[in-house]
Amino acid sequence: MRTTISLDARLAEQVRRAAAARGMSVSAFIAKTLDEALKRREPTEPPPFRPVTVRGVRARPGVDLDRPRALDAQDDEALFGHGDR
Repeated sequence: MRTTISLDARLAEQVRRAAAARGMSVSAFIAKTLDEALKRREPTEPPPFRPVTVRGVRARPGVDLDRPRALDAQDDEALFGHGDR
């Protein structure tokens, strides 16, 4: 298919140079460049965030949700001991 496009002087010169550097005609270079651009997949939107929930309405016994760092400390103590050396 034949078509006419308008390019500003700066872009036209860049296209001519890029085509020459690849040993291609301007037409072939533009066609190849457009083909590659159209083959690239557009990034899709990530799925909406959905929080992970669990059954029940209360925390486990002994869990103070106002002190989340205490949970980290309990986990560390369970893994590495109480820090006694």
